[in-house]
Amino acid sequence: MNSAPRRQQAKAGVTFAARLAFERISHAFGPDQPVLSDVSLAAEQGEVLCLLGPSGSGKTTLLRIAAGIEAQTAGRVLLNAEEIAGPAVFLPPEKRAIGLVFQDFALFPHLTILDNVRFGLTALSREEGRREAGIALARVGLEHLAQAYPHVLSGGEQQRVALARALAPRPAVLLMDEPFSGLDSRLKDSVRAETLAILRESRATAIVVTHDAEEAMRMGDRIALLKGGRLVQMGTAQELYLRPANLFAAGFFSEINVFPARASGGAADTPVGRIAAPGVADGAKVAVAVRLSGFDVSEGSGPVDGAVRGRILSRRYLGVVELVEIAVEGAETPVRARIRCGALSQRAGDIWLSMLPSDVLVFETGDESE
Repeated sequence: MNSAPRRQQAKAGVTFAARLAFERISHAFGPDQPVLSDVSLAAEQGEVLCLLGPSGSGKTTLLRIAAGIEAQTAGRVLLNAEEIAGPAVFLPPEKRAIGLVFQDFALFPHLTILDNVRFGLTALSREEGRREAGIALARVGLEHLAQAYPHVLSGGEQQRVALARALAPRPAVLLMDEPFSGLDSRLKDSVRAETLAILRESRATAIVVTHDAEEAMRMGDRIALLKGGRLVQMGTAQELYLRPANLFAAGFFSEINVFPARASGGAADTPVGRIAAPGVADGAKVAVAVRLSGFDVSEGSGPVDGAVRGRILSRRYLGVVELVEIAVEGAETPVRARIRCGALSQRAGDIWLSMLPSDVLVFETGDESE
């Protein structure tokens, strides 16, 4: 990002934030290519909603339907309870009061930064457009680059120009399609924080597409997790992390070890110990998911209460923690754990391993996420 001193950013013009709702949206690109299946969710007024999921889960298609670039096969899109896309209505993109920031920023290389931002202000005169574009650039701290061209800007600066262009018309809803994916990892945190601050100040409702769970947790007031064109779960970051709906959701928010087991007496036995399985019928198949952070390890020749024996196969130093692979009797694959550096000596071989119940999740394997 440009190291030149930045002037105090102008206050973003307050927009009239809207509620954007998807009602039973389905879409297909052909009889054998369903992309979305009966998706219902809503971004509330002024909130940042993150659409999260792997590639091919339908996130970008949902965004394109909201923007009016794509017409859904079934269902309705409503802006403040008014239908803008449905069986009988289809408002064109320019009439929806919805802004869009593309993944590649889509800046025009032959236009100055000011003219790039002014490009969407077609309803204003040239002078009024330039004035509004200047205000939008000031909001993102780039007014000093108004006469520059895109090729001289860093990736972070280009992202902020794209954001300024989308915010200049003061949309009721702003859509962002993986806006930080092209940024250097060192820039990503600062640009993401700046973007979130600008969104808060402008008070626009925002929907941000990402495949990065940590990014969704950092940015979103709520998160909608998609898989295979279906909504898996929706809620706050804390809700999705602590109470995932299924094994897929659990694995998307943290790396996990998975142990197949059977419930018996309200618990399940795994190679790494016995864990409570309340409400699961005796004999039912379950998957016990243990986060990599969910282990205590210790050295010593004698048995440790509630722990199982393991042998270290490999360990990787990651700074604050080590990533350790451990062979445990009865486990088909090595158990992976993230442990605090210094918890084990460099000579450690055989160790004791115990689970932390707060990092253990139990799912019946009849769950569709298998």
